Amino acid sequence: MNLVENLEYNTERPKLFIPEYGRHFQKMVDHAVSIADRDERNKEAKAIISVMGNLQPHLRDVPDFQHKLWDQLFIMSDFKLDVDSPFPITSKEVLQQRPEPLEYPQNHPKYRFYGNNIKRMIDVAVKWEKGDMRSGLEYAIANHMKKCYLNWNKDTVEDSAIFVHLKEMSDGQIDLARDGENLTESGQFLKNRPAKSNRNNNGGAKKNQQRSRKKRY
Repeated sequence: MNLVENLEYNTERPKLFIPEYGRHFQKMVDHAVSIADRDERNKEAKAIISVMGNLQPHLRDVPDFQHKLWDQLFIMSDFKLDVDSPFPITSKEVLQQRPEPLEYPQNHPKYRFYGNNIKRMIDVAVKWEKGDMRSGLEYAIANHMKKCYLNWNKDTVEDSAIFVHLKEMSDGQIDLARDGENLTESGQFLKNRPAKSNRNNNGGAKKNQQRSRKKRY
């Protein structure tokens, strides 16, 4: 009965800093913190790092991975372990800093179906000097815009609509309608699109036909 009363549950134990290593590792780190002699603490810390590296032997000799292990050792000790680390010790405040929120890279939200790369290509094209190379790039951009448009509109799209969008996205600096350009036909883009395989459906239909032909007894 006394043994049952003395059972220790995880909910009653201190919270683990890095649960992936388990409670035995945490006890090893706590023991290293409690060692008074600095040389002994250094030996204990290196032994713990060696055991941590054995969990992933293919990475234990990589310098970046070694740095990571030492950072994890200090985290597990709540930065109370005073040993000679071969790497700069990251402070607790730095690790607890929240990263800055990332801005969503949306350059032209009005025509999202074209994607951000199209807007980047347009920004590059308007910086080029006018000539054959810029004209070729502008024509390639317009063709790619038409292809992207057809990914959403499965029927067709007029070249004039692409020219209007391109002129608006380039702030009026690219106007292919004025030059009388003609883009690739919509049917050509749709024809080159990989068709979905109907093998599974055809196979299923054949199996159903074979089953229907079998005599039932």
